[in-house]
Amino acid sequence: MKEQAQSGKIQTDTFLAQIGNHQNPVTGSINTPIYFSTTYEHPTLGESTGYDYTRTKNPTREIVESALATLENGAVGLATSSGMSAVQLVISQFPVGSQIVASRDLYGGSYRYFKELEKQGMYQFIYVDDEAGFEKEITDQTAAVFIETPTNPLMREISIEHIAVFAKKYQAQVIVDNTFYTPLIQRPLDLGADVVVHSATKYLGGHNDLLAGAVIARSKEVGEQLAYSLNTTGAVLSPFDSWLLIRGMKTLSLRMERHEKNAQAVAEYLNNNEQVKEVFYPGRGGMLSFKLKKQASIKEFLRNLSIFTFAESLGGVESLITYPTTQTHADIPEALRESYGLTSDLLRISTGIEASEDLIADLKQAFEK
Repeated sequence: MKEQAQSGKIQTDTFLAQIGNHQNPVTGSINTPIYFSTTYEHPTLGESTGYDYTRTKNPTREIVESALATLENGAVGLATSSGMSAVQLVISQFPVGSQIVASRDLYGGSYRYFKELEKQGMYQFIYVDDEAGFEKEITDQTAAVFIETPTNPLMREISIEHIAVFAKKYQAQVIVDNTFYTPLIQRPLDLGADVVVHSATKYLGGHNDLLAGAVIARSKEVGEQLAYSLNTTGAVLSPFDSWLLIRGMKTLSLRMERHEKNAQAVAEYLNNNEQVKEVFYPGRGGMLSFKLKKQASIKEFLRNLSIFTFAESLGGVESLITYPTTQTHADIPEALRESYGLTSDLLRISTGIEASEDLIADLKQAFEK
């Protein structure tokens, strides 16, 4: 199945629906079995079935890791215990003292982790706003470039291809967080990136019932080094969560179509709403943000919503609305947030798969109360 997908013999939709199928000849089971076993029998001294200890390799996790690699067109896929453990894994490749140039407008959890690494004297992070900023700051002292595109939560797109070409001049590794777009909208490795990370908790899982991360490497060499580090540190995805991720990915294509359709409709509505100051939507994907003209009305507006849930996270089938100032980006100092546009009048929406008419009606009644 993997070979067929990579050769273009089947479409991505078919590949997703078939993840884990035709891989159990003994039973013929359609659903991927969950292998809870911690350890595995060795046939005899010096021999192995290929499975020895579940942290190192697990049959259920192996299926989802292979699927991740295929979807992102990479050589090696790894499933981790959370999105942040995926970020930690890729950053830990670099020796102490390394310089990393990163998107300024990025997930608050990534920023918090990067600041902690700086505090410990391990790495130097330089933050930039756009492609010109990356070009200015990437030098022969740069070990890696960390990109979110679109950025979180201002939804600014950055050309991965452009930055990758520039970074290669200095042998800097290009890492892209592809959580928002997923490989159905954007494949960073095809655009020149070296490593892709996901919070698989979000769109890949898709049901707000799973904590997971993903790392996909373009080269076998980098992938094997990351796999060694993951086995050493142990932040692997559990067998049951691997199964949940497989189940979620089977409907990824269907869900992303509806997420995007709903986001486009909601963005259009907000763009024509007199109480909205500005809308941030790149035209693709299911995420958007907007600023209200009256910041003081935010609390009442959130209280009045009945379909949208005021909660952190994104990418699930249910529509969520988030206030980054006190939730996802609370660890970024206010002055810094304000300096690049993440102001206290901004709300972020993750459109679910409900009827777009109902989502718009919910926003409308919340504005009018």
